Amino acid sequence: MDEITQTMKDLRDSDVDLLTVGQYLRPSEKHAPISKWYTPDEFKNIEVSGLELGFKHVASGPLVRSSYHDDEQHEAASLVHIQ
Repeated sequence: MDEITQTMKDLRDSDVDLLTVGQYLRPSEKHAPISKWYTPDEFKNIEVSGLELGFKHVASGPLVRSSYHDDEQHEAASLVHIQ
């Protein structure tokens, strides 16, 4: 979790406003194994931490991908550009 938090801080230091965090899912036996399953509470903590760090929108969950609720992300990005 420390590495995730540090990565989020680095992203904010680079003025990134939108964050998407999901769980790696092993597509086949030929791919790297899963080293840790994150719990729903851990994903919620990532979301809360991200918002506290100043991200305008955070999508965080086990099945979240970059297109997850992209309409909400687009709206958050639009508000950023208006301000």
